[in-house]
Amino acid sequence: MQFFSKPHLLEYLRRVQKKESVSNNEEFHSIETDISFVDRDVLSLSQNLFCSLTFPLCGTEKNGVLLFDKKLFSKKAALLNDAGLVWGFSADFGKKRGDTFRSFRDRLDFAVTLYPNHIYFYEEKLPSPTAVYSSKDMDFSAGMAFACRTFYTEGRAVPWFMSVLKVLKISASSFFADFDEWQQCNNCSFITGFIPEKESHASIEKMQLNFLEQKFSEKHKNHLFKAASDLVKLHGSFSRAWGEGEETELTLSYNPSELLSPYASDLASFAENATMEECRIKVFMGEEGADFKEIPL
Repeated sequence: MQFFSKPHLLEYLRRVQKKESVSNNEEFHSIETDISFVDRDVLSLSQNLFCSLTFPLCGTEKNGVLLFDKKLFSKKAALLNDAGLVWGFSADFGKKRGDTFRSFRDRLDFAVTLYPNHIYFYEEKLPSPTAVYSSKDMDFSAGMAFACRTFYTEGRAVPWFMSVLKVLKISASSFFADFDEWQQCNNCSFITGFIPEKESHASIEKMQLNFLEQKFSEKHKNHLFKAASDLVKLHGSFSRAWGEGEETELTLSYNPSELLSPYASDLASFAENATMEECRIKVFMGEEGADFKEIPL
């Protein structure tokens, strides 16, 4: 559902909340609206619903220049994250007057720092090139958008993505550009008709790990790959427990409780200070959510 005014959004949220409280029948609601509408009322009502919120990641054209209000997005994203809501962005490139390849990359780099659950791209065909956005840069943008769609959104990478970027010392847009090249070399790009939504998460996770192993080697960070791999596999298994009710058995090099702590957000420090202790665990959906237990090696 799309909402272009705050009153209509609030009316919908209140109506659904009232209906579900009476019927005791919870349904999933996908809501797209302007991020400027996010306030205490919207947060309170959304917290009581099984829903996902999506906000256009866009700027405002003024005198031929595309302006992007980072302060607004940062402020609203902090409120959404503090409220524990599932939310993300819908994004595009080259559609608005004044947009440039550099602006698109800047928006993408900024977006992932806010920890959105997803970043959707709805491009059915490339926009026409402009004087400031060449056809070649449109092609690059399309590849990066598809890489983001595969690696970040369908790969459910939000819990650990910034940790990986930090240790590799690479921007999100450069990372996605490199992954786009990797996808093309491995015949799983949009050019070959690959559809990430039709793949299992476990298969995309294998792609993530193969690419990350290559990147860590390229950046001479091989000694940190085991920690990164553990982080990817552990969070991935938790997401499948939540999303598919799937049980996963994992052999890890580090303690899973430490991997799930904020301590692991700095992979270099974590790998230097944490004790390697091989263990085997089963991740499953428990009564209060996804959980794990140790099993014999």
